[in-house]
Amino acid sequence: MKLPKFIRENILLKMTSLNAGVIFIRLFIGFFIQRELTQNLVSGGYAKVGSLRNLMQILTSFASLGVFNGVVKYVAEHKKNKDELVKLFSTAFVFILLGSILTFTILFFFSESISTYFFYSSEYSYIVKLIAVIAPFIAIQRVFNGVVNGLSEYKYFAKIELLAYLISSGLTIWFLYKFNLNGVLIAIASVPIIQVMVMLFVFIKVLKEYVQFSKIKFEAPLAKSLLAFSLMSFVSTILLNFVETDIRGMIESKIGGTGADVWTGMTTLSKNYMVFTSAIFTLYVIPKFSGIYERKYFFAEVRNIYKTLLPLFAVGMTVIYLGRQLFIDYIFVDYTGMEPLFKWQLLGDFVRLISLVLAYQFIAKKMVRSYIFSELLSLILFYFIANYLVSFYDVEGVVIAHLVRSVIMLFFIFYLVLRYYKKNNIKAKKNYLT
Repeated sequence: MKLPKFIRENILLKMTSLNAGVIFIRLFIGFFIQRELTQNLVSGGYAKVGSLRNLMQILTSFASLGVFNGVVKYVAEHKKNKDELVKLFSTAFVFILLGSILTFTILFFFSESISTYFFYSSEYSYIVKLIAVIAPFIAIQRVFNGVVNGLSEYKYFAKIELLAYLISSGLTIWFLYKFNLNGVLIAIASVPIIQVMVMLFVFIKVLKEYVQFSKIKFEAPLAKSLLAFSLMSFVSTILLNFVETDIRGMIESKIGGTGADVWTGMTTLSKNYMVFTSAIFTLYVIPKFSGIYERKYFFAEVRNIYKTLLPLFAVGMTVIYLGRQLFIDYIFVDYTGMEPLFKWQLLGDFVRLISLVLAYQFIAKKMVRSYIFSELLSLILFYFIANYLVSFYDVEGVVIAHLVRSVIMLFFIFYLVLRYYKKNNIKAKKNYLT
């Protein structure tokens, strides 16, 4: 079917329309999986699934030493310069090798302590050891995925995402019925292997064109440049998931396992629709912002993104809010305490979307200090406001905290972006005068 002309002439709309189809399928399958998990797992079991996903998210950054956004940026900038790409992938190879060795060592030899922290019991140390073995696949997947995003190959991205998700979802359901909670944890831990296999099957020809494997050396000429992205990734991914794990533990200690399950269900739903933005941001926003150097063009592009994405998200979130009881009745079965959480989570995510568009300027322009400071402030606000409000509003207090910090961060990020262009304008004038 041929796309309408106004979509064909707008690359962002083309990406959005294609990814919307993929996300819709993912949501449909994801809702079925959530229903099966909440029905078949005992109280507290779903929270453990959430904790494992937090651990896997931490490792997507740690195992590759956080080079993903750096690969996206430099592939977008140097896709026609083979020599620069060799330097980039040689450096990335060193990073993922070191990251994989370090990840394996920590996970394998400290498996019991890590299991106790994430799952509140040492009995899941075998899962931690399994992930230790899988660590290289996590690192490789991140680098290859960075190539897909840096080239803005949104069609390949959609195929890879959908096929990998279908296979991993089938494995999760099969292992749930066969082995219950242990099976689900093993299936989730195995996802990076599936992702790498699918990516090689779908994208290997294009990958060989840009990643000249025979020329890659054990050298790191771009180490300093990629280390900046490693630092940013550490703050945003690793610390975020540690904070979420601590908050889940806090809810469990103050309210109980059911409260932790309810909040995990709400955040899982949020992540399912917010994954749509992460795909658009890395495929379109980072490559686009990397080539914009003047304030007027930057804000013109921001307006274009807002006009395209915000109405779609507003409609989608309204539908989710109006159908919230259906989600609770048919997907998150028996999570009756979840209904009041919807309005705060959806409002918080919408405000966060507005600020994220601006914040991706920090990655595109490698504004390390601004990025780290804003991420740390966001996490600190969320952690302390959530701990304060949970005493008054139970689980609802945590999602109210999410909205409050999102509003504060929107204004703060807007200020940092304005300050960046003001400083650049002053520098440009000084250079012109001299």
